[in-house]
Amino acid sequence: MNDAALRRIWLCADDYGLAEGVNRAIRDLISRGRLNATSVMVVGSAIGRSEVAALQDLAANSPRCAIGLHATLTAPFRPLTMHFRPLNGGLFLPFPKLLRAGLLRRLDPEMIEDELLAQLAAFKELFGRAPDFVDGHQHAQLFPQVRDAFLRAVKEAAPGAWVRQGGRLKPLAGLLGAPKALLLDVLSAQFRKRAARAGIPFNPAFAGAYDFSKEPDFAVLMGEFLAELPDGALVMCHPGFVDQTLESLDPLTTQREAEHAYLASDRFPALLAANKVTLS
Repeated sequence: MNDAALRRIWLCADDYGLAEGVNRAIRDLISRGRLNATSVMVVGSAIGRSEVAALQDLAANSPRCAIGLHATLTAPFRPLTMHFRPLNGGLFLPFPKLLRAGLLRRLDPEMIEDELLAQLAAFKELFGRAPDFVDGHQHAQLFPQVRDAFLRAVKEAAPGAWVRQGGRLKPLAGLLGAPKALLLDVLSAQFRKRAARAGIPFNPAFAGAYDFSKEPDFAVLMGEFLAELPDGALVMCHPGFVDQTLESLDPLTTQREAEHAYLASDRFPALLAANKVTLS
């Protein structure tokens, strides 16, 4: 197949550092060439030196594998900065409350920027360099008041990084019917404008949002995600193996194993080829 006809996309596994089972699943897929990006939670419970070294070794032997920061501002995680507010029992706010506070202009952008700078510094200390890209856990980087602080922090501490926006690139009729994805479309419109104004690059299109609670067929979803994606687009995924740490921190559990099983199977590269998509 002519390489010029292929669309090169980013397939990014979120949440490296959340739990050891998540880390193992992500590393397994990188070793198979089934992922070309992962974003790291420096506030996660499984981000020790050995986990970082194992990821770096794999990425060094992969032709195209980016490692980014998964900026985290929502519960059940704790901030790195002592003065961060508002908190809920010492933890970040749950994401609906954070979004609501941003919409009502009740957040302190300077505190958010300080926390994000601390997380960027922690990434640099762990990996010995700035991240290739920066995104946000539960898409918090897109929220009002958060987004400007996020972009300022990236501009200062990771000037060579690109950032994730969560908007799709489809006709209006194709955007309806998926409430979660539609919300990301709306939030991303302002995020893209601000990122462009700051001179920070971002992915041209995004896919991967779906209702995890319904445990749909991930193979079907992946086919839908890849349809009509432009070159350079990003697809988010959440592979993982369920362990006690994951169960204690995140409601997304067994569906992570379904995602891993599909991405590790022979069906996935066949789907990429049928859609003229490459990860290399």
